[in-house]
Amino acid sequence: MAKATKPAGKSAAATKTTAGKSMMSKGVASKGAAQKSTSTKQAGSKTGASRPGKSEETKLRELFVEELKDLYYAEKLLLKTMPKLAKAATSEELRMAYQQHITESEGQVERLNQVFEQLGMSPKAKKCEAMTGLVQEAEHAISDTDKGTATRDAALIISSQKAEHYEIASYGSLMALAKVMGENQVAQLLSQNLQEEKNTDEKLSQLAESTINIKAEAEPQ
Repeated sequence: MAKATKPAGKSAAATKTTAGKSMMSKGVASKGAAQKSTSTKQAGSKTGASRPGKSEETKLRELFVEELKDLYYAEKLLLKTMPKLAKAATSEELRMAYQQHITESEGQVERLNQVFEQLGMSPKAKKCEAMTGLVQEAEHAISDTDKGTATRDAALIISSQKAEHYEIASYGSLMALAKVMGENQVAQLLSQNLQEEKNTDEKLSQLAESTINIKAEAEPQ
């Protein structure tokens, strides 16, 4: 009977040892899982930090809309001013160039209306101080030069190209922002206006260099 009780004691000890090892194994596994969970959270946090926030996207869109309003004002102001410039021009070619661009500008304003529509907004203008100043400069070009001279035409071209360059910069910048915002239709509309402005600028350069500047140089003081 005494010998029979020894194996039972040994079995109990073995069971206790096995149970202890099992608990240690669970503890290690639990610790590993916790470390893995922490690593996953940290990785997720880093990934989230690299993405632009919604507020940043909203600020960019707000910037786009404000610049769009500025450009809308500039286009409409030029559209009102160009008939006066055409009337003041001496060269028939320059007068025709203005007339053609008046027609183009009407189409450009309509495209800007479509841009506002694509953004879910009603067209709205914000006073463009830059274009207001450029238009005043063009008016001075008329008042400061003699009627019927090539010198006046040269002055008109200089003023007009300053305005064109402002529009080219504005359309190019807005088109780039529209692409970043995923507004592909808006970018396409702006691209059409941009190309027309570039064509007008090139035409004015050709007129100045081919005839008008040469005639102006030959005019007496």
